[in-house]
Amino acid sequence: MLYLAVVLFQVITLPVEFNASKRALYQLENGIIFKDEVKASKDVLTAAALTYVAATLVAIGQLLRLLSISNRNRD
Repeated sequence: MLYLAVVLFQVITLPVEFNASKRALYQLENGIIFKDEVKASKDVLTAAALTYVAATLVAIGQLLRLLSISNRNRD
C-alpha cells in the first residue's frame, strides 16, 4: 500500500514538473540567456521533465509487478 502511495504521488506531481519547466524557460527567455540559446534550453528542460515521466512509468510497472507477485502467492 505504501508503494501505491508513492506511485500516486509521482502521477500527481507530473503536471507540476512540466509547469516548472515552462516557467523556467519563460524566466530564461526574459533576460538570462541569449536568443540563440532558447532552443537548447528548451530541449534540456523538456528532457529533465521527461525523466519524471520515465520514473513514473517505471514505478507503475514495478507496482504492477508487485501486485502480480502478491496475487500469485495468494493462490
